[in-house]
Amino acid sequence: MAFRGSNASSGMGVAEHSKTAYLGLQRKKLHRYVIFKIDEKKKEVVVEKTGGPAESYDDFTASLPENDCRYAIYDFDFVTSENCQKSKIFFIAWSPSVSRIRAKMLYATSKDRFRRELEGIHYEIQATDPTEMDLEVLRERAN
Repeated sequence: MAFRGSNASSGMGVAEHSKTAYLGLQRKKLHRYVIFKIDEKKKEVVVEKTGGPAESYDDFTASLPENDCRYAIYDFDFVTSENCQKSKIFFIAWSPSVSRIRAKMLYATSKDRFRRELEGIHYEIQATDPTEMDLEVLRERAN
């Protein structure tokens, strides 16, 4: 059964504060991560949580719900084999296998439009369980 109507194809709108939070992470390093959720009543992607620059990857993953979908941006700092400090921005589409089918569909159909609003993302990860977005996965993609 397919969903009909403008929502299924165009996805959700993007709240202005979602763009502002992303720019704060990207340009000013105000956040280590930003977690976004879809507000179905407002029909837009809103900020659910931001993590300060000192927060760890474990803090980030602990902030994602175990049984519901989210979008997230993570600013990954690392040192290259040439000993250079680098930073790469990851877009993570979190869609745990135990989440509701409706939520998975909603997040899947809205992802591309939301991601287009956020310029400067280096990598995208789709994760259905924590092992698919392990810190090692980010490290491998970034190098």
